[in-house]
Amino acid sequence: MKSRLAVTPTGIFLGDDTAWVYRSAAGQTPYSASYPHSQNWSALFNRIAADIGPSLIQLVLCPTFYQLVTADKPAVAAEEVAQALLWSVKDMVAMPPQNIHLDYFESSLTNSNKLQVVITDKAVLSAIAQSADAAGMRFAGISVEELMPTNLFADESHARLVISHVPAEDVLLTVVRAGELCMHRRIRGFRELDNVDADALHLGVADNLSLEIQRSMDFFESQLRQPPVAAIDLLVQGATDALVKAVSANFNQPVQATACEQVGAKMAALAFAELQRERA
Repeated sequence: MKSRLAVTPTGIFLGDDTAWVYRSAAGQTPYSASYPHSQNWSALFNRIAADIGPSLIQLVLCPTFYQLVTADKPAVAAEEVAQALLWSVKDMVAMPPQNIHLDYFESSLTNSNKLQVVITDKAVLSAIAQSADAAGMRFAGISVEELMPTNLFADESHARLVISHVPAEDVLLTVVRAGELCMHRRIRGFRELDNVDADALHLGVADNLSLEIQRSMDFFESQLRQPPVAAIDLLVQGATDALVKAVSANFNQPVQATACEQVGAKMAALAFAELQRERA
């Protein structure tokens, strides 16, 4: 008989050099831990399994392990979309077509005829999956960072703009509504946002970030023809309170921070939340 632990839901966020793990169960203290790795997948998942046992996992990849490109939706039958997309995106990535594994999702906005195509190296993804499976990890799904903010406000009917930043990555801007992703973009120039002190924020960093936020809000309203976002949410670490205050000065919408000590850990918790949503 399999133990109940074998199907205990667990969220894992696979960062560039660290994996974060999160699980929670009624009546128990949530488990949250980080695991440095050097892309030795067998060693990583064996260490995780030694600590928490076999699990049902929702794995979320950071951008190190995928490329996300936009492509026109092919005018083919649903079962032929993936194959058609392969030839649409093969010249967008520096990877031979035979090495590409892809999946796709589309915006919840009905006026978009574009698909968001996630491209991974087939060999790398296979090595990750096989190592996790060998350690007793059963997959519920594999997702990407851009989709995680949808789990912050799954029941919110108004659009919210979320700025999230995993240290050493470009800032991710997403607009989410009712658990769906409406828009996303990466903002360059803020990879060290978590190390910027309060003085530097007030000396231009917050204003520069606010300019990018305003550009995105203008695009959302004018190009996508959507109502204004209701709020701006910051999922960051570092001088969070100072950043909220500085950004708030530039907008009429309320600006607030999502509580977290490490954004990577929060991404793992959001992966767990996504798994719970899908199982509900």
